[in-house]
Amino acid sequence: MAYVWARLVICFLLAILVFHDLCFSEMPPDYTFMYEATKAPKISFYDYIIIGGGTSGIPLATTLSANHKVLLLERGGSPYGNPNVTRLSNFGSYFSDTSPDSPSQQFITEGVVNARPRVLGGGTSINAGLYSRGEQKFNMEARLMDESLVNKSYEWAEKVMVFKPELQKWQSAVRAALAEAGVTPDNGFIYDHIIGTKLAATLFDENGTRHTAADMLQYANPKGLSVLLHATAGNILFKTIGRSRPLAYGVVFEDSAKNKHMAFLKGRENDEIILCAGALGSPQLLVLSGIGPKEQLDAYNIKVVLEQPFVGKGMADNPQNSIFIPSPIPVEASVFQVVGITSFGSYIEEAGGLNLIFANPSAYQGFSPQMGGFIFEKINGPLSMGELGIETLNPADNPSVTFNYFKEPEDLQKCVDGIRTILKVVESKAFSNYKYANMTVKDILDLNMKLPVNLLVHANTSSSLEQYCKDTVRTIWHYHGGCHIGKVVGPDYKVFGVAALRVIDGSTLLNSPGTNPQASLLMLGRYMGVTILGQRLASANTKNE
Repeated sequence: MAYVWARLVICFLLAILVFHDLCFSEMPPDYTFMYEATKAPKISFYDYIIIGGGTSGIPLATTLSANHKVLLLERGGSPYGNPNVTRLSNFGSYFSDTSPDSPSQQFITEGVVNARPRVLGGGTSINAGLYSRGEQKFNMEARLMDESLVNKSYEWAEKVMVFKPELQKWQSAVRAALAEAGVTPDNGFIYDHIIGTKLAATLFDENGTRHTAADMLQYANPKGLSVLLHATAGNILFKTIGRSRPLAYGVVFEDSAKNKHMAFLKGRENDEIILCAGALGSPQLLVLSGIGPKEQLDAYNIKVVLEQPFVGKGMADNPQNSIFIPSPIPVEASVFQVVGITSFGSYIEEAGGLNLIFANPSAYQGFSPQMGGFIFEKINGPLSMGELGIETLNPADNPSVTFNYFKEPEDLQKCVDGIRTILKVVESKAFSNYKYANMTVKDILDLNMKLPVNLLVHANTSSSLEQYCKDTVRTIWHYHGGCHIGKVVGPDYKVFGVAALRVIDGSTLLNSPGTNPQASLLMLGRYMGVTILGQRLASANTKNE
């Protein structure tokens, strides 16, 4: 009976929210509810406080704003008006920008240069734009049991920020070559994650303009939502005296002028603070707030709110390896649109005509990134994991993190199989126009061994595909973990052992869904927003009976 009632409530909410979505319609970037944190009051009160205006935080905040007063704190600035973010032709330029205002914050682990977003829209504002739904396995791991709501939540995002790309010649050649290499069938243009080759969707429109999660703020209720930019959350406040478990009741945050502000929950039963700060930010902020491994808290003299040994554990980053293939003919600029999903757990993707190692063109040893392209492989999972810990008490600083790339032999074998598939693509008839006839596979691998793709010291020639994978490992920016579902949060994403606190973002993921997790995280934010509204409404109705 309870399940039936919950389903009725959610169906009712979906109908209401669809109507609301059509009514609100403040269009990007002219949001009246978005402003600098320096203009925020010193003290304010809300039904929901969401920390992190990224891939899951924005759809969550937008959904909750329909019926409640919501504060969304974003530590970065707006993606609008910044051509390095909005233009496809400038993709990746921010990865080498280490200034405090960069939309990308660099961190390095195990010789791999990585990046975390520091901009409204999160990863959707700095990634390569590939949009592909996660596999069914993800829905089960994420405890998303309402398949209808899953599909509606995907569609909600897809209406405003997802596009079908136009295939160019290089991409068409890679697509045909993947089929020739055995990555079949060709599934055409499709959102779903199924074995074979497909054309994935993209966040870039026909004009090469990026659309981000920030575009979904057009769905928000302007009277219900406040979005603060350059608002860095320092710690979550808890009430502990006289309580069986700590209660989250407020957040301390800092604006760009280093002024402190305090935002509090109104104190009603279902009011909540929700962490959406990402795989690095959410576990880091939990530790800074007193929830984490005791040895971490004691080392920095942080008052223990709750001993939680699993915070920061299970950190993973899907390794990426690539092969740059010099071309005798020009290659059109493109990023990650043709995808090969293999049966052995490696995903093959392409990008052409761009400097995707973000290095001086001289690094290409006489060749040119505009006269060539990259074919990448990402392994699923992965099985290899590391951990995260704070290094300072400053929330703006990066925590320390390890991923232990290729620690598990199965991950390395998937990479080897993926590289073998790429080499079959390179040697295929369909790809022959884009490969110098006199270049052998060994020549191409040795060329790539010399590219500065990471900070590891290694030989300049390839001795084996296993060693090639280890020596040329890079990130594909799909790191996750640190607040695993089942370890740190329950199936409702509520943090174990405390009240009024959830985590809804990539830190909860057990595996990286699909070829790119952004679609799944956008869906997760919307799904949980609708679910939370349903739970709150059902609770109110039960009390009124």
